[in-house]
Amino acid sequence: MAAAKPENLSLVVHGPGDLRLENYPIPEPGPNEVLLKMHSVGICGSDVHYWQHGRIGDFVVKKPMVLGHEASGTVIKVGSLVKHLKPGDRVAIEPGAPREADEFCKIGRYNLSPTIFFCATPPDDGNLCRFYKHNANFCYKLPDNVTFEEGALIEPLSVGIHACRRAGVTLGHRVFVCGAGPIGLVSLLVAKAMGASQVVVTGLKSPPGDDQVRAEEETLLKLLGEGGCCREEDLALYMWTSDAYTAHLVLRRVSALDLSASRLSKAKEVGADFLLQISNESPQEIANKVEGLLGCKPEVTIECTGVETSIQAGIYATQSGGTLVLVGLGSEMTSVPLVHAATREVDIKGVFRYCNTWPMAISMLASKSVNVKPLVTHRFPLEKALEAFETSKKGLGLKVMIKCDPKDQNP
Repeated sequence: MAAAKPENLSLVVHGPGDLRLENYPIPEPGPNEVLLKMHSVGICGSDVHYWQHGRIGDFVVKKPMVLGHEASGTVIKVGSLVKHLKPGDRVAIEPGAPREADEFCKIGRYNLSPTIFFCATPPDDGNLCRFYKHNANFCYKLPDNVTFEEGALIEPLSVGIHACRRAGVTLGHRVFVCGAGPIGLVSLLVAKAMGASQVVVTGLKSPPGDDQVRAEEETLLKLLGEGGCCREEDLALYMWTSDAYTAHLVLRRVSALDLSASRLSKAKEVGADFLLQISNESPQEIANKVEGLLGCKPEVTIECTGVETSIQAGIYATQSGGTLVLVGLGSEMTSVPLVHAATREVDIKGVFRYCNTWPMAISMLASKSVNVKPLVTHRFPLEKALEAFETSKKGLGLKVMIKCDPKDQNP
């Protein structure tokens, strides 16, 4: 009697509101690829957005697409040209792999390559499944003291590393982090690990009511429309900065830097020196409060919400000669006090995904320089992925993790 063929259960989005668990064929790795048995995959805001709306800007789900890009697993088969990995190796997956050695790859900024493959960005499938193949050069072996979940969290952690690198965070810096979502918290963790002496993190005093959220969601959908009002990369990156609930406020013109006061307590737990709850303050008033807490203006501001008033507050708050990095991006056209930044030589830098961050992230986790474990608040087996996505959509907890190996549900 022939052995039963393994099932490759996969979470697939077919269009707006249409999310299904389906069995896909187990892929065969190419010469430079590895086949992985997936273990842990985190839910990102972009996954939820593709499920709810079927698109992010110009990236439209036109055919069924497997979701998931925050992932780790075990190598079970290697391509003929792969030398650095073998079956049994535990690895973290960098979801963006260049398809060609273009000018951006040559200068080490492959994240800017316009033809890059990226998991769960149409038309590329993600890895929320039992078995998945990936470019072996973008699979990184995990040390024995780094768990699968930590390996999956290297993806959001990498956004924080790239942001802090772009900002030039170093010993003794004071840092202002706008927003206490997952990316705000990993930016906090990395800033402290890189030597920041004090970090202020902002959050809303109380979340808006359901009616307000529904109104904001309608506004967002109207502005997106056919073709969208924002570049895909802007909204996709914003969606990585928070959950689907906070995404309703991506284009709000209010003094709202985060949605959940409970996230501020998590920020305190993972190392924030000061917490600043925002209610109706103006951007200038927020900047004054940040200066009051630190005793001076911060050298670095990391903006993780994409909200216009938060960007404005970041410019006003940052020390002359300092740096503001934009991680969360919302509307393509945003009103900011640019002259205020120019006359004080505040450098404004963009951040798009990450590059060359996995080795550093693995070293930081292995040496216990950062602790990302508190970020995981919910866990679901792959069979309950639909329930997991509902949990994430409601904004419950912080990071929802899906466990893909039915025989190993451990972290």
